[in-house]
Amino acid sequence: MSNRRNFTAEQKVAIVRRHLIDKVPISELCEEFQIQPTQYYNWQKQLFENAAPAMGRRSNKANAQRQADAEARKLAQLEAKLAAKNEVISELMEENVKAKKLSGEL
Repeated sequence: MSNRRNFTAEQKVAIVRRHLIDKVPISELCEEFQIQPTQYYNWQKQLFENAAPAMGRRSNKANAQRQADAEARKLAQLEAKLAAKNEVISELMEENVKAKKLSGEL
């Protein structure tokens, strides 16, 4: 007959939480739940490795739309700035060509 016990994810989190929050010694938890300390440490490792998504910022449609609108405005501003620069460069090139023609370099 097998002595293997299956704990749910909620049970595992509760056990790890009791040690981390309530400061229950690991030895007591292992004795109470009939688990090995290595099993406890594996659960704790899994908890910390998978905690990042819980701490991440959830995006919503309104926030995503605002970000998209802001990016579109910024892109439009940059395109306008680039067009103005191209226009200035074009005018300067024309003046340069005219000056060279007048001086006989062309």
